[in-house]
Amino acid sequence: MTRRRRAGVLLHVSSLPGKLGIGDLGPEAYAFIDQLAKAKQSVWQILPLGPTGYGDSPYQCYSAFAGNPLFVSPEMLIEDGLLSEAVVKESRRFAAGTIDFEKLTPIRMEWLKEAFTAFQGRKQKKLTAAFEEFCATEKRWLDEFALFMALRDQWPDRSWVDWPEKLRSRDKRALTEARKEFADGILFHQFVQFQFARQWNDLHAFARARDIEIMGDAPIFVSHESSDVWANQDQFDLGANGRPLKVAGVPPDYFSSTGQHWGNPQYRWDRMEADGFQWWIRRMEASLKFVDLIRLDHFRGFEAYWEIPASAPTAATGKWMPGPREKLFHAMQKALGSLPIIAEDLGVITAPVRKLRDDFGFPGMRVLQFGFGGDDDIHRPHFYVQNSVAYTGTHDNDTTVGWFNAEPGKTTTMSLKAVQAERRMVLDYLNTTAEEIHWGLIRGVHSSVSDLAVVPVQDILGLGSEARMNTPGTSSGNWRWRLRPGQLKSEPLSRLARMTTLYDRAPDTPPPTGK
Repeated sequence: MTRRRRAGVLLHVSSLPGKLGIGDLGPEAYAFIDQLAKAKQSVWQILPLGPTGYGDSPYQCYSAFAGNPLFVSPEMLIEDGLLSEAVVKESRRFAAGTIDFEKLTPIRMEWLKEAFTAFQGRKQKKLTAAFEEFCATEKRWLDEFALFMALRDQWPDRSWVDWPEKLRSRDKRALTEARKEFADGILFHQFVQFQFARQWNDLHAFARARDIEIMGDAPIFVSHESSDVWANQDQFDLGANGRPLKVAGVPPDYFSSTGQHWGNPQYRWDRMEADGFQWWIRRMEASLKFVDLIRLDHFRGFEAYWEIPASAPTAATGKWMPGPREKLFHAMQKALGSLPIIAEDLGVITAPVRKLRDDFGFPGMRVLQFGFGGDDDIHRPHFYVQNSVAYTGTHDNDTTVGWFNAEPGKTTTMSLKAVQAERRMVLDYLNTTAEEIHWGLIRGVHSSVSDLAVVPVQDILGLGSEARMNTPGTSSGNWRWRLRPGQLKSEPLSRLARMTTLYDRAPDTPPPTGK
């Protein structure tokens, strides 16, 4: 198979600029794709697209199938005649930059309700027919999700485990009655998902027309507070009351001395295997409708996962348990064909994990920031392999400038001596300066042998820790960074284009002829 070197940029949809509080699928998304094309990029990497719940995290969503209502563009709804242009004037209510989820969520949901009311009143035949077709096509997950969200609207401060018993345990008669009682709420959430899918599909087609693939992100685990768990309770390790018995996380590592206690319920892999992993097949099939490539988060958990008692205060109390391994991927391949998966193989990676990845030909990840502070030398470019994706850093890392300037004892647990040694090695290895450190790392991944090099927008702009997207192990203050209007200027994009071309990663570069 002919291999092609490519380059991409990491920026979540929420981090796009705009006037209405959060990045969405409107004009700024189209403008960003045009910027990527001019910068000779071939891939736009995003985070999970689902409706966020706890902590506003895209890794804790109400559904693994649904889209985030906050990403539905009000400007596109105005074009469809479903919202008044006066909405755009509401921009004065939102500050540029940081996302204020608490403030914007009720406002944007109110706009969606206004659009829904207009949709019901106007009875546009073409739009109504498209909506009905969408509901029929996506019925299997959409009906359960819309009911789940309508019930959450009824009891917004309750977990589903605290709903009336017959709804919690999914008594058939109770569900039938709920579908009648909350029919309007169900229809509203179906409408929102219809609008999300419609807007996303248009944007995706726009990207494809410019030869840009979108790399999505599929978390291995799903939120307990989700329609997925509520509707498929037998597939998760839950007690009779619906509460998790064992939860997910990772042991102590680079990011946290006590590990990460994610709290997601563990799967009952034995039951999933018994029905041929149907839930996973449907999930991956749904994801591939939205994106071209999938970064499969926490890949090592498919070989063995860290199981934590639900009552444990930290992730330090846990043990490794065998995952579904090759059986899951064989089942998905049989149902879906070739799987365009990138394995997020960071953390405690063993020989069996590497074998599972390599047996299916999945590219792994290399993160240049990890290559200098210890013995993890696989993250230094001279040890990279072709079948990999090279990053300066990920959404879980500090920005490159923030990482390089980390203050010992405060923003890093490393000693002053260790930090100084790491900085000297970085500058020597990359033959760069402290002032140009972000471009030094960008050059490092672009010049590597990896088939794909991906750079967060924050590194292209040389931003510091104030632009960090997420700090693992913390539960608040994350996921709020976004570009300011006009911040991504032509000069850094032109420099990125030159570097992409120099290292044979531009779309119009012939594939390498060497062996």
